[in-house]
This record gives sequence, C-alpha cells and structure tokens, in this order.
Amino acid sequence: MKTKIIFALILLASLIADTQSLIHEKSEHYVAPTEPEVVKKLSEWQDLKFGVLMHYGVYSVAGICESWTITSEDWITPDSVLDYEDYKQWYWGLSKDFNPTKFNPQQWAEVMKQAGMKYMVFTSKHHDGFCLWDTKTTDYKVTNSGFSGNPKQDMLRYVFDAFRKEGFWTGCYFSKPDWHCQYYWWSKRATADRRHNYPISQYPERWESYKKYVHSQIGELMNDYGHIDILWLDGGWCDAPEEDIDMDRLVAIARKAQPGLIVVNRTCAGKYENYHTPEQTIPEYQLQNPWETCMTLTNDWGWVKSPVFKSPARIIGVLAEVVAKGGSLLLGVGPTPEGLIEDEAVVRLQEIGRWLDKNGEAIYSTVATPIYTNAEQNIWFSSSKDRKTIYAVIPQKDSSDNKPLTISWQGNSPRKGSKIINLATKKAVKYTTKDNTTTISLPKGLAGTNGVALKIEL
Repeated sequence: MKTKIIFALILLASLIADTQSLIHEKSEHYVAPTEPEVVKKLSEWQDLKFGVLMHYGVYSVAGICESWTITSEDWITPDSVLDYEDYKQWYWGLSKDFNPTKFNPQQWAEVMKQAGMKYMVFTSKHHDGFCLWDTKTTDYKVTNSGFSGNPKQDMLRYVFDAFRKEGFWTGCYFSKPDWHCQYYWWSKRATADRRHNYPISQYPERWESYKKYVHSQIGELMNDYGHIDILWLDGGWCDAPEEDIDMDRLVAIARKAQPGLIVVNRTCAGKYENYHTPEQTIPEYQLQNPWETCMTLTNDWGWVKSPVFKSPARIIGVLAEVVAKGGSLLLGVGPTPEGLIEDEAVVRLQEIGRWLDKNGEAIYSTVATPIYTNAEQNIWFSSSKDRKTIYAVIPQKDSSDNKPLTISWQGNSPRKGSKIINLATKKAVKYTTKDNTTTISLPKGLAGTNGVALKIEL
C-alpha cells in the first residue's frame, strides 16, 4: 500500500509538472522600443490596466482545450478512443459544426464594458489554423464553415467593430505556428510535437512558402479590418533560429498599415516584445518594464461545458496586485458555441464592473509606487501620476467575515491634517499615524463589497 501511495504521488507531481509546461512565463530580458509612435502608444496602453482576451474557434464547438489536443505531446491526451490521425481529422472537421447562430459581438462588447475593461484581444487564429476572417490564404476559415452564408460570416470584422463602438482599444491575437498548414505540419510526415515536422534545411522552399503564408495573413489582418492597436503574437517557439519567420518583415508589414502598433511577440525577448505577458501567474516582485498578466476567468481559455469560475473578489484582488506591481490584467473569457457570453460569466463580470465604477480611481491611469504592498495584510498600493496621492486596495478574501477590520502599514503616510477617503462611500476614514505607521479601522459589514479602496493624500 505504501509503495502504491508513493507511486501515485510521483505520478501526480509528474502530471502537474507536465501541465505547467504549457504555461508561458515571461522572457527574461526586455528591449524597450525606440520608435516615438510606439513609445507613446505603449505609455497610453499602460493607463488602461484591464482588458479581455477572447478565445473562440472550432474547439468552442466541443467545449475542449483550444488546439492543444491535436499535438502528440506527453502532457496532454485527448479524451477520445480515436487513433491520433483520426482524432486530428475529427478535430479539424469541427469547422463544419462551427455555427454560432446567436453570434452577438455587441453583447460581448457591452458586457466587457460593464466589467470596466478598456481594451480587448481577440483570436483571429489559434494554433489549429482556423481563421476567423475571410482570408484568401486558406479554405480553413470561418467563411467556409458551418457559419458560411450568415450575414456576419466574416466574424472578425464584426467583433472589432462592436468593441470599437464601445470605445475599446482593439488587439488582434495571431498564432505564428499553424498546425493546419501543409507548410508547417506536412501530412507526409508524423507530427511529433508542436513544432514544424520536417527539416527546413532539407526543404527550404517549403519553409519560404510558410513565411509568405504568414506574412500574407498579417497583411490581410492589418490592412482590411480597421484600426488595430495591438498585434498579440502567440506561439513563442516559432521564433527560434530554426523557425525563422522574418519578424522584421512581418512587423514592417503590420506597422506600415498600423503606425505605432504595439507588437507583443510574447516570450520572445527582443525589440518586438513590446511588453511581457506572464500567463496565469503574477510576477513575484514589481517590474519596471511594461507587462501584462493574462489569466482566465475560469480554468480554461475557451468555453468549456462545466466551467469552474473564479470569484469577482479574486479577480479584483489579482487586478489590485498586478496594478501595484506595475502591470495590466488581460482576463480570458470564452464565448459559447452559440456566440454569447454565458450568464454566469456576465454576472461575475458585471460585479467586477460595479466595484470599478466606485473604486476605479485606484486602478486606471495609476503608476507604481516604491512601497507597493503590505502583503501580510493584503494591501496593494498605487500612485497618481503626479505622486500627490496614494491609493490602497484591500481586496476581500473569499469569506463572509463581517467583523470590523483594523489594518496598518508603514510608509505611504497621509500628509498631516489630510484625509484618507473610502472611494466607494466618499467618506473619510479615521486613522492614526505614529512612527511612520498608519493604522485605520474599517467598519463591519464590508463582506460582499469585494474589497476596499482608499485615497491617501500625501
């Protein structure tokens, strides 16, 4: 029995490690952009703080993990009795079932605006290669799917237009690797893992065709679908020397059409990773360069059949910590197969938005401050740009504790004779300051408020 338990623990640890291999950490180095238009736009983006990342595609039909089940990597096995090659054909065949009959991007945009989000990133194409725009480069696209013939079949156009109408910055997610393309995964050869499956040195013309394919798609997206603020490039392994897709050329095409475009060549350190994107994690310490945590509202990027949601209090806590450490939060929300944001997600997003309506001054257009946390008491600080005001956010724990709350912190002390204001109530909070330590008592009855935000005049 003891041997079996030990073996089970080893197996569990192995599975956890394999799962975590999918999580993309930020790259180690940052190269600041030098183009004035990009520098200006990046500074403006840092004021937004809160956005949405929407994964949508054929995987939404089945309610399964996006793209990854068609790799043959050890960390994931599809929930299927089909042989691997048959499974891939089944998966790609889901495009014929992709028919969001209630497709309503205006609902998406309105819900995300109610949530207090300021920018969006939408999956034009994930690793599986299914294009959500009417591309001329492949037939594996939304206008050749079960959605073909719908007045809004060129889906990407309507998504971007709906969010622009609500005042959002628009971001285009694009996968550099494309597992459906014969120039990347050649069907004459086995697909061992996520990478291209043929030796480029032996078939250089094939890889050249792939580069032209990718550049043509970027040209369509950047020229034909209105103003784009962010090009969010995923698939960081497709940037190694052996998978060179000529990023200089790709970005030149994109920025010729979209001057000042922020390019996020995520996890690939260099001049085209304009900000870092740690995935499902928050950096341990404050970072000085621009960055964004991308994290899901559920446990999955796309819609799944039995989602496990994070609470509004938890998301607000994540947002407060991210902002205090100098970053932004990009929250993953997946539409349903019918083309809507499901009710449970709407309820939670609206609750987050109600908190931001009252307390957003502590989040939007703030900057990091040297004393940014009292982690023991779960306090996260930010500052106004003029450095005359400090904000303190105390997120609510996931509990119903209704007792009065006494907290204290060192530094960030209010100016003598000034007030500490509870942003939600607009009322002054009683406090004492001694030996550079400020102590306040918050009244009982705060359970359900999702957290308190304070305005401190320096």
